[in-house]
Amino acid sequence: MNRAAFYKTVRARLGPLSQSQVDGFEAILTAIDGAPLSHQAYMLATAWHETAKTMQPVREAFNLSEAWRRKNLRYWPWYGRGYVQTTWERNYARLDAEAAAAGLTMAGEILANPDLAMRPDIAAFALRHGMEEGWYDAQGKTMAQRLPMRGTATRAQYINARYLVNIQDKADDIEDYAQAFERALRDGGVL
Repeated sequence: MNRAAFYKTVRARLGPLSQSQVDGFEAILTAIDGAPLSHQAYMLATAWHETAKTMQPVREAFNLSEAWRRKNLRYWPWYGRGYVQTTWERNYARLDAEAAAAGLTMAGEILANPDLAMRPDIAAFALRHGMEEGWYDAQGKTMAQRLPMRGTATRAQYINARYLVNIQDKADDIEDYAQAFERALRDGGVL
């Protein structure tokens, strides 16, 4: 992909980017390379939204303390971390197994230290595999069941794709981002 063309379109549609944002984009773009166009666009849109546009892995309730998370989140210590907010022990166990199989970690490392989900390469891996494989989808559907495997997606398809992560919370906003990222990816040569 022509990254310069991609970033030119992103900046034109979403505004200037900091180096930290570009670093986050780079981690994600590397992880999602080869996925269908609409899938890549939606993964980028999800990360843009879930990280409050920082494109850096974040913790759930990032403006609050660990003590607050321990007291208030019933799934502590398996609260949301990363680009897509991996939550619940079962999803950390899947991430642990799949990251180890991919050579990113050793088996058991993520379960022993859930903060590893904050590492950009692991966070990007969780973003792609979690969405592609339906880890977070309330209906158990995969990305291929929600978005086309070729070409562009419709507005309705992008809105429906929000189920992959968080039912319909902010689905319209994320659809807008997905359209912007789809255009940037196409301008960068992704078909």
